[in-house]
Amino acid sequence: MSLALTDVTLTYPDGEGRLTALDQVGLEVPKGSLTAVVGPSGSGKSSLLAVAATLITPDAGTVTVDGTPTTGLSRGELADLRRRRIGIVFQQANLLPSLTAAEQLQVMAQIDGRKPRTARVRAMELLDAVGLADQAHRRPHQLSGGQRQRVNIARALMNDPTVLLVDEPTSALDHERGAAVIDLITRLTHRQATATVLVTHDRTHLSAVDRIAEVHDGRLRVPATPR
Repeated sequence: MSLALTDVTLTYPDGEGRLTALDQVGLEVPKGSLTAVVGPSGSGKSSLLAVAATLITPDAGTVTVDGTPTTGLSRGELADLRRRRIGIVFQQANLLPSLTAAEQLQVMAQIDGRKPRTARVRAMELLDAVGLADQAHRRPHQLSGGQRQRVNIARALMNDPTVLLVDEPTSALDHERGAAVIDLITRLTHRQATATVLVTHDRTHLSAVDRIAEVHDGRLRVPATPR
């Protein structure tokens, strides 16, 4: 499994007690598959994604990324793991206003120490994969909301992650553009062979995903078999 959460429990301070955000959650996501996690606001979806991304350390349980258990890793080691093996698509694209679409991607590779020429080639490959090769020279204000989200997705794939985590990618898009983004994430998951977790409250566009898991009050219900 490229991503595995085993008996993960996460709590937050709540007055004099603790609030349970995740309650003994277990989830396994193989390479090349997409699991959608659905549930109402406050159910634990965002907490699950943050734990899977190693941005939050759970109270108990283990997170394993591409065969590497994250328990006991230092902050620097976790940062390195995220940079090399985890791609994160945030709810808002958060693109840098001064950079072109291609440069948004190239920066990620240069942070990882890749040569500028290699980074440029990879950036153009990914922009082509998301249908934006002809928009590589444009800056965020020159792109539509759907185009910015596609750049966001391509950027998350820039360093060839084995795990892709996607947070509410359609929340700021209309129905048609939202459907296109979900379709793109599904196709890229299979093409790039990533273990993808998509968190969403919108079930409208999930007919093509491999599995839908539901979270309620911190407990995750995962189907026994893929769809």
